[in-house]
Amino acid sequence: MKLGMVGLPNVGKSTLFNAITNAGAQAANYPFCTIEPNVGVVAVPDKRLDVLAEMYEPEKFTPATIEFVDIAGLVKGASKGEGLGNKFLSNIREVDAIIHVVRCFEDNEIIHVDGETGPASAIETINLELRFSDIEILDRRIDKTAKALKGDKKLAGELEFLKDLKAHLEDGKSARSYQCTEEEAEILADIPLLSNKPVIYVANMREDDFANGIDDNKYYAQVKDIAASENSGVLPICAKVEEEIADMSIEDKKMFLEDMGLEESGLDRLIRESYSLLGLISYLTAGKPEVRAWTITKGTKAPQAAGKIHTDFEKGFIRAEVVAFDDLVACGTMTAAKEKGLVRLEGKDYVMKDGDIVLFRFNV
Repeated sequence: MKLGMVGLPNVGKSTLFNAITNAGAQAANYPFCTIEPNVGVVAVPDKRLDVLAEMYEPEKFTPATIEFVDIAGLVKGASKGEGLGNKFLSNIREVDAIIHVVRCFEDNEIIHVDGETGPASAIETINLELRFSDIEILDRRIDKTAKALKGDKKLAGELEFLKDLKAHLEDGKSARSYQCTEEEAEILADIPLLSNKPVIYVANMREDDFANGIDDNKYYAQVKDIAASENSGVLPICAKVEEEIADMSIEDKKMFLEDMGLEESGLDRLIRESYSLLGLISYLTAGKPEVRAWTITKGTKAPQAAGKIHTDFEKGFIRAEVVAFDDLVACGTMTAAKEKGLVRLEGKDYVMKDGDIVLFRFNV
């Protein structure tokens, strides 16, 4: 999974990126501090893997990972090449989802490129540029479809949909908020629209906001309203706190977060929200050679899940031996789970569940 972190210059984006990835990307109080995108790979926390590691004492331990990309700050006119606009847009096309960092506090010492500190204006600045870029793409697609319509009348419905979607964007709405039919969703999936990418708005707040109650922050309320209107996620985070706890021990980090009334770090919450937004789950493989987590989308069937390990597993799929994580832990060993009839033999139509521990049988 590849997540692109975006935001106007000086909203705390690079500070947050550094904190959650320990990548050491440059962060400073001036626009375009980030030019080339910085990349950091983070292991996905999964306590189930830790338990399996204790059970099997494997030679190799491999958690799922997420790749965070810190993309250059955006300004008005990016879709026309202003600032680092073209680079920004090309970088954002490559990610699976957008982490849009928004400043939800006032600070006269921090430069703001638009002279405003409100999140609504900042969000609209970036969303507007994404929509402008999308409208250009739709114009080309509409022209191509209109020409093809002369020889294929079946394209009339597609052309109508494309024009309606363009009007939706011109009305100030994102492609992801458009209510599609199944047929329209298939067409939309084939068009690389930036405003159709899933978004999590990260509300960068002060530490005091968490102590006093985040719902009292008027800017956070604005971000939640915007996120709700376009089916996006929203997550309150304090980038400075994440920076402070980045190098702490597990025990110290836990105590620090408890004092703030938080059970998890911002990174853990961001990963969980990302999995939920993208409809992702993990299945596990366990044995002496390796304990590993594999990320798949909800609804994935066993052969396709096996293909995540190796294409041969999917081509020659025979069956999957599956046991639920809780059942294996309760029994203590795979042998005991089998004796109790808790290890199931599943075929090609089995839909994988989060936390399934699987051994794939295949023949090529």
